Amino acid sequence: MKRGNWREQGRDRHGRHRPKWRRVRSSSGSRDQSRYDESPEARTSTRTDGSEAGSSASSSATATAPALPGFYFDPEKNRYFRLLPGHNNCNPLTREMLQAKEQERRRSALLLEDEHPRKKAPRTGLNTSLLLQNRHLGLLPPSSYCRMIHELKVSGMRRHKLEVQSSDSSSPNTDNFRHIVADSACERVFTVNDVSHGGCKYGIMNFSGCSKGSLSVEMCDNLYFTNRKVNSICWASVSHSDSHVLLCLVSISETPGCVSLLPASLFSNSNPDQPGMLCSFKISTAWSSAWCLNPLADKTFSTGLSRHVIVTNAVTGRRQTYSISSDVLAQQFALRAPVLYNGCRSGEIFSIDLRQRSRRDHSWKACRFQQGSAVTSVRLLRDENYLLAADMLGKIKLWDIRVTRPVKHYEGHHNEYAYLPLHVNEDEGLLLAVGQDCYTRLWSLSDGHLLRTIPSPHPAGKEGFDSIPNVVFSSQLGGCKGLPGLLMAVQHDLYYYPYNSDYQDAATGGEAATGLVSER
Repeated sequence: MKRGNWREQGRDRHGRHRPKWRRVRSSSGSRDQSRYDESPEARTSTRTDGSEAGSSASSSATATAPALPGFYFDPEKNRYFRLLPGHNNCNPLTREMLQAKEQERRRSALLLEDEHPRKKAPRTGLNTSLLLQNRHLGLLPPSSYCRMIHELKVSGMRRHKLEVQSSDSSSPNTDNFRHIVADSACERVFTVNDVSHGGCKYGIMNFSGCSKGSLSVEMCDNLYFTNRKVNSICWASVSHSDSHVLLCLVSISETPGCVSLLPASLFSNSNPDQPGMLCSFKISTAWSSAWCLNPLADKTFSTGLSRHVIVTNAVTGRRQTYSISSDVLAQQFALRAPVLYNGCRSGEIFSIDLRQRSRRDHSWKACRFQQGSAVTSVRLLRDENYLLAADMLGKIKLWDIRVTRPVKHYEGHHNEYAYLPLHVNEDEGLLLAVGQDCYTRLWSLSDGHLLRTIPSPHPAGKEGFDSIPNVVFSSQLGGCKGLPGLLMAVQHDLYYYPYNSDYQDAATGGEAATGLVSER
């Protein structure tokens, strides 16, 4: 036969096998596609795989859509949109607006999830029946049992709105909360509200637990107004425990900053003849403040300023000034010894022993270590060997003061530039912090496990700070007969997250008396 006989069909000139191919008209008929066709089985598998791949193409494309400069991919519409630069466009599509939209979608989804009566356990395999069984069998120590029960209660907290009762019921509160600080017994909460025409007002809310298992809130009779901003608040024990409030006011115009020591009885008409000692100290703008409860430094408070720390005796007015190289943003006194712990904008944390006032050249710093970023809060634990610190990078670390090393990290906190405090409850083994993203997070103090993330009931505002919640957590909110749970102030509303899952049903008959309104 000739060179082109049938045996050599399908082979190239080098003798290698050459697969058959043919042109196949596409379904749209717009253009031809060239496909290799080796066998009928290959054609069948190709069609099958193609149909399956086509069904999942849209879902996989949304998840792996490449980022194009100047464009935004919308997963709902499955297409790209151009980002318009500048501020002169009508309703421009910007990254900030898209991020805010995504954050609002996540917040709404978490709010719906929080409304379910049954929530996911904070740890795998953690439930009440298993804890009770292990306790009866002696496999679980009492301390661990109590801690895990609190973790379960925290995971089941649901939101309820509180109506604040006041003597002037005709004018409801429409001013946003700026600060709320509870006293040591959690019976009173000092509040600072922004006023629409400028400045702020401050007063005291009284909490009490009712016999029906609900919480009542009553605003004090007297509210005070100031045209200056409040930077720091702490309760002070002058005549008795939590008898006064220490208030740091920022300077404005020609009015210098000051620190005011206000008696708590000043806000109530029940004892108008004996308001208590009222003092004002001329101290320039203070970032932080702390009150000392140690007898060796009785009636002494500290203020953290720009490059200075001032320790003042509230009775005699005597001061001791310590010069440093940074702004002091956070302070707390130890209880066993007159030692003051300070957190600075530079990230340094150092302590001052008030018994060593004669030292110079920074030798009075008992211990010092670096957090890494501007410190916004310091909290000393009960044994005074460990200290919690939070910074403006969103890092929360537990430091061992004896070796000046971090021994634990608490992940998930969000902060970029805000002054956000930490809240610690060692009896329940819980750590709380409100992030700049307006989420309240709760961790286990012992192992750093994130137990729950609570979204804000209000969407984040343009300013940001107006929407960041202020919280108070206590196992006895309202005093010795109070209720455990979380108190949250957002904008002009007040919310309560109780341990008791039947709180709403138990208080249904007493809504008029307690001012409880359940959100649905």
